[in-house]
Amino acid sequence: MVIFGGGYAVQILESLDWLASLDLVYWGDLDTHGFAILNRLRHRFPHARSLLMDSDTLLAHQTQWVTEPTPTAAVLSLLTPDEQDLFAALGAGVFGPAVRLEQERISFGAIAEALADSAE
Repeated sequence: MVIFGGGYAVQILESLDWLASLDLVYWGDLDTHGFAILNRLRHRFPHARSLLMDSDTLLAHQTQWVTEPTPTAAVLSLLTPDEQDLFAALGAGVFGPAVRLEQERISFGAIAEALADSAE
């Protein structure tokens, strides 16, 4: 099952107790708010893992970057160390000012490969 869209509407999922027993995979925009939404999801479902939200994906799609309108500097305590590092780098402008890679701009090949790897 795929639940698509909604961003910060992730709070609606918090009441769905049956999700706690599933393998939850989150794939959001690669920007500061994408990580904030993942962090929010993990408040209720700490076992949720991210997909395609890493520096390799970001750097492989540099021609697809856009600008994040209002980056967040929130404290996100539920990210993995790699996620935390990328969140901090995005916030600090390491790749440029307010870099954002929207999930729909990621190549189909990268998506197919990540899904195949995730299923193993």
